[in-house]
Amino acid sequence: MGVRGLHGFVASSCPHVCTVVNFKELAERHRSQHPGGTPAVVVDAMCCLRYWYTPESWVCGGQWREYYSSLREFVSAFTAVGIKLIFFFDGMVEQSKRGEWVKRRLKNNREIAKIFHHIKSHREQPGRNMFFIPSGLAVFTRFALKALGQETLCSLQEADYEVASYGFQNNCLGILGEDTDYLIYDTCPYFSISELSLDSLDTVMLCREKLSQSLGLRLADLPLLACLLGNDVVPEGMFESFRYKCLTSYASVRESCDRRGNVILAVADHISKVLRLHQGEKKLEEMLPLGPNKALFYKGVASYLLPGQKSPWFIQKPKDVVTLDKQVLSMSSDPESKQEVPMCMDPESRQKLPVGTDPECNLEAAMCANTEVKQEDPVNMGLEAKHQVTVVSDPEILKVARAQHVRAESYLVYSVMSSGEVECSSSLEDATDQALPSQAFVYRPVRQRVYSLLLGGGGGGTPSLRQLWLSQEPGIQAQRLDTLLACFDLSSSREELQAVERPFQALCCLLVYLFVQVDTLCLEDLHAFIAQALCLQGKPAVELADLQLSACKPNGRPRGGHGPGSPFLPTGARVAGRAAWGEVMEELDHIDPRAVQLATLLVRGLTTLVLVNGACGSPWEMADFMPWHLFDGKLFHQKYLQSEKGYTAEVLVEQNRSHVTRFHTLKSVVCKACGKENRPIVSRRHWRPHHAGRWGRQGSSSHGTSSGYSRSGHGQHWRDQGPGSRQYEPDQWRRY
Repeated sequence: MGVRGLHGFVASSCPHVCTVVNFKELAERHRSQHPGGTPAVVVDAMCCLRYWYTPESWVCGGQWREYYSSLREFVSAFTAVGIKLIFFFDGMVEQSKRGEWVKRRLKNNREIAKIFHHIKSHREQPGRNMFFIPSGLAVFTRFALKALGQETLCSLQEADYEVASYGFQNNCLGILGEDTDYLIYDTCPYFSISELSLDSLDTVMLCREKLSQSLGLRLADLPLLACLLGNDVVPEGMFESFRYKCLTSYASVRESCDRRGNVILAVADHISKVLRLHQGEKKLEEMLPLGPNKALFYKGVASYLLPGQKSPWFIQKPKDVVTLDKQVLSMSSDPESKQEVPMCMDPESRQKLPVGTDPECNLEAAMCANTEVKQEDPVNMGLEAKHQVTVVSDPEILKVARAQHVRAESYLVYSVMSSGEVECSSSLEDATDQALPSQAFVYRPVRQRVYSLLLGGGGGGTPSLRQLWLSQEPGIQAQRLDTLLACFDLSSSREELQAVERPFQALCCLLVYLFVQVDTLCLEDLHAFIAQALCLQGKPAVELADLQLSACKPNGRPRGGHGPGSPFLPTGARVAGRAAWGEVMEELDHIDPRAVQLATLLVRGLTTLVLVNGACGSPWEMADFMPWHLFDGKLFHQKYLQSEKGYTAEVLVEQNRSHVTRFHTLKSVVCKACGKENRPIVSRRHWRPHHAGRWGRQGSSSHGTSSGYSRSGHGQHWRDQGPGSRQYEPDQWRRY
């Protein structure tokens, strides 16, 4: 992220660029200089996620109630000293940065593989050095901050540009983040989130003025330096030979610097002593080996120019037209500019899918053909790349979707409508485990129905967005709910689901969908999902933080006070007495890789609910499927391990009588709804071993669906399948 090598260079070779500052003192100084004004800090939220996530447990699916509590503490610390926070989230990935985005996803997948190897080898969570943020963290953080009353915005292009622009145009106290691009933008001061002490509000300010002075450059030269070193727009390898030539001719190599540090010094020296001699007289392509990468390089430099800013490195020339990979490269300083050229990728499934092989890509490809682009010679530039095709023809509906997107009130809806793109970060899934499907495939049928809803224009039996989003007619809320259930293909279970109390309606909807889709889920899994959701109610974050994965207290007695002879224990434990109970205690105290994947499936389902609910006009309150109300990773893991041992409902819900009643009610709703889809949910004890530790239902053939195959896969592995797990009738809206 940011400029290659710059962070390490500043830390090792230019420590004077970093200054310890205190936010409380900065705020007081700001108020004295701007009477009546409120000091504001712009927060690059995507940079801050791993620093905000302070709970010890992260591999089990997320400690969401603890996380919500830590966000509240973060906000309170700044509010207490009178500082307003404005949070920005990435809303779009620009096509110029897509290659870098893909590299990061592939790197993440390699890290995830190491995590699962550790879990399987040691039966425990890896150390913090292998930390991977829980699935859905970015999505749910924006809703958490809004619930905490914070101004939360979603970008229409890469967030760092909008963060820098906002800080520049609104005289903000500074930017809080962790991205060396903020050392390049000529904007308000840049503060490090990684160095922030929340107790004292001390942090480190990185001064771009001191950096440029150390390098013998002007502030206006920094964008040129960044592109020659490599950043998210210009690949690092593009100017490798140029940097080598600069280094070989550099006469002031420092022994105190490593090779990368000396390269930075050499390139800066070349800019100040060679390129600047011809500045304003020659174009960059006459001074640098740009070759066929001319447009991309100009684009990279221009991407750092904020509204109203100019670069002395650009010579104003008459407009000309350049085509680059059929993308529009129109240079301007419009802060709302973005580049939206849809590509066919299903990042969730860990593979790039060629056009014509993936239904989602076919949908997108039909909307995104052949965009030609104009490019002006870069004068007064920030970058704007305009889409030449209109995906949604109704401007009023698109305006509503855009406004909801910017206010961070929806998820993916505007991306689908404006550019035909859907993207998802990597998830904690074991790619080598064929017994459980990738969440990308599980929720694909739902996404496809959402595409039909958002892009179908009301044809094919789909309700119109004008009606769902704008209508105030009586009964419209019921129609919105019908549409949501149709997206999950659960219209036949409407009556049962409506009878469920909040917030468990959304959970039951998701569980029914999951169990119908995934044949390898069993009754014990259902028990664990329901029990953890019930037990979560009323538990404060501090109690969840103290929760141990073992289901036993140190003295060997189970939580709830039942000894080895208790009727609530598994039969085997009752018969074997204390020795057997000791075995149970030992076996519970571990991390199970299957439970980790089940947690991912559920949390990704909650993010899918956010998408569907927004697309359908919000028939349900968003709070009903926020994870801090429905899911806790450690608690689920505990219930999963208990359920695997055959614990009864009473023990699973911690002897709470009202929970016992609700447990059986929710279980009945899910089982009845699944029964309507010919999907009986049976205990794992009724299965037989199949294919080296996987499970198949009794009576199933050697290619039974329960051993890692879909209900309609006919022997295909889940990860090799196409769209979805069941066969659907052609009219997806038949029940609506």
